[in-house]
Amino acid sequence: MSQSSAPPATAPRQGRGHLCWAFTEPGEFFTRAREFLSEGLAAGKQVCLIAPGSDRSLLDELRPIAGIDALLERGAVRVRSLDTVYGDGDVVEPEEQVGFYTAETERAVADGFTGLRVAAEATELVRTPAQLGAFARYEHAVDRYMAASTFDAMCAYSLPDLGADAVDRLAAMHPRTNVDTVPFHLHGWGGSGAVALDGELDSRSRELFPWALDHAAGGWGRGEVVVDARGLTFTDHHGLLRLAEQAERHGFTAVLRTRASSPARLVDMLGIRRVRVEQVA
Repeated sequence: MSQSSAPPATAPRQGRGHLCWAFTEPGEFFTRAREFLSEGLAAGKQVCLIAPGSDRSLLDELRPIAGIDALLERGAVRVRSLDTVYGDGDVVEPEEQVGFYTAETERAVADGFTGLRVAAEATELVRTPAQLGAFARYEHAVDRYMAASTFDAMCAYSLPDLGADAVDRLAAMHPRTNVDTVPFHLHGWGGSGAVALDGELDSRSRELFPWALDHAAGGWGRGEVVVDARGLTFTDHHGLLRLAEQAERHGFTAVLRTRASSPARLVDMLGIRRVRVEQVA
């Protein structure tokens, strides 16, 4: 896995405010966090920095933000120490976390802000396989909430601490990232609860895509689930088969909306059930 200094220019859904950021040194995280939070302040949002360390040390990291004292005084800027919220080895409960940020966003709007923006250094929450799996489910669930709300977040992870494989898995669950070797992005889109799939499903995705689906599809419900794949530039039959397997397992029909003609041919040729392809402009 490699990193670039910013999300690639070709990254899908550029307007989305959910960013996965891989870093190698803590200073890199705080620099990017200040930029991310400053963008939120310019948009009238309440912002919050969440990371390991004391409240005082986190406030010190935000001192370079112009007018920080006035922003703190009126509640536009907040900090939360990860150390006081979670214990070692805690496994995040996805629905509870989404509910927490839903309430926080509604509170920010009620207080006169346009929404909520959070920069979180979440390395300590994904160290074990159980933590990683639960957090991936949370990332997808909260991303679907973000797609229809005024909540934004930057989720940051230490590459040296977690390794490329774990960071790749988390990056694949975000619409934007500085991880430039992840071949696809599975995330939420729009106010209707649709799921979006961007990038390419090819040989590089054979292990990662089933893992991402396994940690996302359980929350899609039954009936028809729209998968907006207009940003998907290539898929082989393996990707379609994995999607069909999840649809069968969870009792839904995936409606794959794509600009390409090949997925419909593959579904018809292979007799794939539970996936219906709709070609769109």
